[in-house]
Amino acid sequence: MQTVPAKPSLPPFDGARALQLARDTFDIEAQALLGLKARQGDAFVNTCRAMLECRGRVVVMGMGKSGHVGRKIAATLASTGTPAMFVHPAEASHGDLGMVTAIDMVLAVSNSGESDELGAIIPALKRLGVTLIAMTGKPDSSLAQAAHFTLSSAVDQEACPLNLAPTASTTAQMALGDALAVALLDARGFKAEDFALSHPGGSLGRKLLIHVRDLMRSGDALPRVGPQTPLTAMLREMTGKGLGFTAVVDDAGQVLGIFTDGDLRRLIEREADLRPLRASDVMHHHPRLVRADALAVDAADVMEQHRITSVLVVEADGTLAGALNSNDLMRAKVI
Repeated sequence: MQTVPAKPSLPPFDGARALQLARDTFDIEAQALLGLKARQGDAFVNTCRAMLECRGRVVVMGMGKSGHVGRKIAATLASTGTPAMFVHPAEASHGDLGMVTAIDMVLAVSNSGESDELGAIIPALKRLGVTLIAMTGKPDSSLAQAAHFTLSSAVDQEACPLNLAPTASTTAQMALGDALAVALLDARGFKAEDFALSHPGGSLGRKLLIHVRDLMRSGDALPRVGPQTPLTAMLREMTGKGLGFTAVVDDAGQVLGIFTDGDLRRLIEREADLRPLRASDVMHHHPRLVRADALAVDAADVMEQHRITSVLVVEADGTLAGALNSNDLMRAKVI
């Protein structure tokens, strides 16, 4: 029977020391970022210009912790308007280099600049004619010497008490990648709407991509009557469509007013004789309207601002196009 080795005993936990190390880590990494800021200059500008002019993709590579950072850099670039992907340098030596084309650009991330896996594929990248950007903490490293552009991610020390584990250096790499993405998205005129296109499944995508026309009730589902419609016929229209209101429109489809369940209750409270009344007698003039091409989130703002649960939708010429209520917005997760 196999015996399970005993768990090694640990020294007593020192909470005060743990907290002090955490604070030291924050200080060291904050200083690393301030040093990173001072190191950026023409090389950063030239790198951004080259990325903007790249006709292909930015292929990010890195080993170990730099590889993890590289994946995040590639994802951030791709979601902010710069086509990018991550290729593992070890896998590149075994076929994945075929993903890289001559019109692409390679961003190689390595703190030491001496990664064997990156060094092994540099000759192949040069034969392809690929532009090589080095992000390294050692500007005199082999990687930096081979690169067309070199971005310094150097730090004075790691936050690790042994000065060994990549900590401050990976923070610097991450921040430098973010700085590239921010500078590039600004240079491209990248807008919130563009960001939403690459995030259609998120809350921002729903807010910036879904229009009123996508959610509104229309056609036979839309309650509408003419101004001379008797009140009894209006009530049948409201009950049949189940929205709690009906639009009142003229022969050309222009909105004249709206009649709601609330309006009906107020009529009953006044004990008015309802039999002779027609739509034009009881409708609420000048109802709140939204355009069909407006964003659904803007319709939600109108409903919230005026404390209403439904709104009529019109085309650019003012003709009735549909209706929208808060349930429609909630189903689409706009609100």
